[in-house]
Amino acid sequence: MIKNHWQLQEAKNKFSNLVDRAQHNGPQVVTKHGKDAVVVLSIEEYKKLIKPRKNLVAFFQSSPLATSRLDLNRNKELPRDIEL
Repeated sequence: MIKNHWQLQEAKNKFSNLVDRAQHNGPQVVTKHGKDAVVVLSIEEYKKLIKPRKNLVAFFQSSPLATSRLDLNRNKELPRDIEL
């Protein structure tokens, strides 16, 4: 089993090893006072996390409604009177 949890002091002492494992074996968790504190991950994994899934135009173009014929004309009649 590949280790992926590091105590803070060990992570400091073996930072190069920690970075190498993050690049080759996936995200590495660093604990502080016995609790998960941070995750070290490769730049490739980080870019996957921050990359937008789709831009807004692509999102609307892939919508099931993109090929439907929606009537987007606004009703120009005056609104009805209501008593408040």
